[in-house]
Amino acid sequence: MSPIQIRPDEALEELTSFQRKLTHGIQNLMQAEEVATGVTPKQAVYEEDKMVLYRFQAPTSVVQNPVPLLIVYALVNRPYMADIQENRSTIRGLLDAGLDVYLVDWGYPDRADRCLTLDDYINGYLDRCVDVIRKRHKLDKINVLGICQGGTFSLCYAATHPEKVANLVTMVTPVDFQTPDNMLSNWIRYVDVDLLVDTVGNVPGEMLNWNFLNLKPYRLMGQKYLDMVDVLDKPEQIDSFLRMEKWIFDSPDQAGEAFRQFQKDFYQGNKLVEGGLKIGPHEVNLKNVTMPVYNVYATEDHLVPPDASRALKKLVGTKDYTEFTFKGGHIGIYVSGRAQKEIPPSVARWIQERS
Repeated sequence: MSPIQIRPDEALEELTSFQRKLTHGIQNLMQAEEVATGVTPKQAVYEEDKMVLYRFQAPTSVVQNPVPLLIVYALVNRPYMADIQENRSTIRGLLDAGLDVYLVDWGYPDRADRCLTLDDYINGYLDRCVDVIRKRHKLDKINVLGICQGGTFSLCYAATHPEKVANLVTMVTPVDFQTPDNMLSNWIRYVDVDLLVDTVGNVPGEMLNWNFLNLKPYRLMGQKYLDMVDVLDKPEQIDSFLRMEKWIFDSPDQAGEAFRQFQKDFYQGNKLVEGGLKIGPHEVNLKNVTMPVYNVYATEDHLVPPDASRALKKLVGTKDYTEFTFKGGHIGIYVSGRAQKEIPPSVARWIQERS
């Protein structure tokens, strides 16, 4: 291998340019205002414990689909990723495409919530949110869109309460939790989850976030901050960067018992695929998912590899199954400019065709 040739004058110019950008950028950072969390107007329509059900304000010029859509987000991060800023909002795109959008915000569990189980979340909070929406709109069934872990929850819910779900959309949703390329699964499979939960109670969000970042340590904890220097002279890009940083580190603690069951039954037992999954009094069999399903996954997803999502096709009982492949990553599927043009319109079009 030939040695790398570095010219001293070029190296000096690069360092000088870096220092100049950094100095100017620090001034812009000091002038930056606190970033908002979620940008689309919404109204709380139901609250229970830490959980809040929101309905988003739709544009007055758009004719809404009469069957509302409930978004079910993951427990491990905050749902405003789907509404991060005006021009990068999955929720805004769904509203503009004519959907009436609700969202479950799980809130921040504390010590009082340590004993909450998956039964409490899925057959309790989620089921009551669905019933509130059904009653408000005088409907037997509504549409459901589950994101990441929220997609797994939505699958379990649709399998055990199919009479309440008209159409199901899953987005970057893990189904097969033990695909060979799933690094997160390979880590968790060998964790003594009982010892962890029995020791700490609620699992700290900071602990989980550290694990997520270490899946790509150089990119997520080093390179992005070096790349940030190149945009420090652009206030609007600083704002976008800070929004993402706030979301990344806004990690709720996890209710201990729900965390215990999710890790043991899904990551370690892979029971959605292997069978034997029970949520409260209900046996979860994906063959009972007989309503239309639209499965959206990302080709470069390092948290939910494509094969982990594509496994759904062979497991559900519906004959109306459709996949949408997005060329991007787990976060890009919400916030990239291309995602905004492709995903909300395709989801809305698919739902409208089945209304």
